[in-house]
Amino acid sequence: MAFTRREFLRVSALALGSVVVSTGLQGCFSSSSSSSDPEVERSLAFDHGVASGDPLADRIMVWTRVSPKDGSTADIEVSWEVASDAAFTDLLHSGSASTGEARDFTLKVDVQNLTPGQSYYYRFKAGSAVSPAGKMKTLPSSGVAQVRFAVLSCSNFPAGYFHVYAQAAQESELDAVLHLGDYIYEYGTGGYATEDAAALGRSLPADNAGELLSLNDYRKRYALYRTDADLQALHAAAPFIAVWDDHEVTNDTWMNGAENHNEGEGDFNERKLAALQAYFEWLPVRPASEDDELTIYRSFDFGDLVSLHMLDTRIIGRDEQLNYADYYTANGFDAARFTADVSATDRSLLGQTQMDWLQSQIAVSSATWQVLGQQVLMGRMLLPAEMLTALSNPAGADLGSTLTELVTLKLRVQAGDPSLTTEDIARIQTVIPYNLDAWDGYAYEREVIFGLARSLDKNLVVLAGDTHNAWANNLKTLAGDSVGVEFATAGVTSPGLESYLGLPAEAMTQAEQAITLLVDELQYLNANQRGYMLVTFTPDEARADWRYVSTVKARDYVMDSARGRSMTTLPGSTNRMLAPAA
Repeated sequence: MAFTRREFLRVSALALGSVVVSTGLQGCFSSSSSSSDPEVERSLAFDHGVASGDPLADRIMVWTRVSPKDGSTADIEVSWEVASDAAFTDLLHSGSASTGEARDFTLKVDVQNLTPGQSYYYRFKAGSAVSPAGKMKTLPSSGVAQVRFAVLSCSNFPAGYFHVYAQAAQESELDAVLHLGDYIYEYGTGGYATEDAAALGRSLPADNAGELLSLNDYRKRYALYRTDADLQALHAAAPFIAVWDDHEVTNDTWMNGAENHNEGEGDFNERKLAALQAYFEWLPVRPASEDDELTIYRSFDFGDLVSLHMLDTRIIGRDEQLNYADYYTANGFDAARFTADVSATDRSLLGQTQMDWLQSQIAVSSATWQVLGQQVLMGRMLLPAEMLTALSNPAGADLGSTLTELVTLKLRVQAGDPSLTTEDIARIQTVIPYNLDAWDGYAYEREVIFGLARSLDKNLVVLAGDTHNAWANNLKTLAGDSVGVEFATAGVTSPGLESYLGLPAEAMTQAEQAITLLVDELQYLNANQRGYMLVTFTPDEARADWRYVSTVKARDYVMDSARGRSMTTLPGSTNRMLAPAA
């Protein structure tokens, strides 16, 4: 059965209990308490920092967690302050509320009655403990000259250090941080990308070393991640606008199951609901209510410049992924049946309710840029079938030679070489989707969105994560009409294509260039580095700057400026194509 609205409200309502509303000054905040205050007798700390998120023009969520050090499960009174200055001399909001074990000692405050486009500072106190201060910013309402996002995804704690978070925290003039999913990973010790954990000092703790299955498991994994100083720094620097992908539940999740939910691991639906409850508790996301039909997909308007539509391409409406193995018969690959299935009109990634919502949001928005913040690649990533076979089995194929041969043939095709044989041309033109977990596995809904953007003459920019690699795509309808562009971010720590290509480091740049040539709409690829995107919108252009760290496998690192890349696109029906930025 599908993930119903009733179920969503169930987990959201559990998190809603941890949300209080702040409308202004309500009480006194001090850095110490009298000896008669019962909280003074308790040992308390803010081990997981602070966070803000889901900014609107007049309100924003702030978050913290209190850690009781005395083993007591009694509720804790937490107070907050919001000010217009970093010294907290101009107080605008204050108040207090109780949190406890039922919500994992987390607290969210919906700070209201704020001014559009303004920066604010916030902090919390419990007993004699005072949290670090965070900085946040409301959405502008008009007269917007620039909107700037840091875009990140795929942060696997045991796989490496969170240097990428540290660097993003240093970016100036950020309006928001967009986290496109895989904020945590569900694997246990010995699972995906954990092989270096012990050497890096990032092993999973003994009481959370297995695969995540229960609410307590997921809570502890979030707690581990949020002890990281670099992640805390980014949360404190700017508000997050976040959405989940699959690893917040388990690998390759869809509505009713997942690749990594196996026999003996209990009821998938209960596991999913536990995972999402922990997500709502630990992320500064505004929970849904009975009056809110938007659930996790929601829009943010940055004046008349950017309408950001955050989507759920993973849980709410996704049909199960197709599998190439299901289309092999005794006579070979059943291309006709595969083509029919992958393009079926009833095959859904978003679900009809979310699709209707998205179409309405795009249609009514007058913003210069329509931006989709979502998880998986939307660009048409069609690779020669021969190359995909080599990628799937690098141990049994000479990938370097295959790439060289295919690139040579592609260049000859482009040049109109009359000596090419039918077999030569077929090697280039027989193409299949690279990743059926992405939009390529749900082709009809993608075409609906592209058709809408074209018919309404909207400037479409798609942001994506999921793959751990950096990509840039031109987005075109099946008829070849340009409708927009896609910028995809590299992962924070999760390994990328380099772990599958089996090529030496010195061959990576050539391999990236080869893949870019072979995929018609692909304009850029970085296949082996970890990093983030800085995406900037003005009335005149949308620009992506990819930033990379030299390593996530050592404490010391530098920014790899030599491998950084910038690309831009212009508004207008004749300009919706990518170009290198000046």
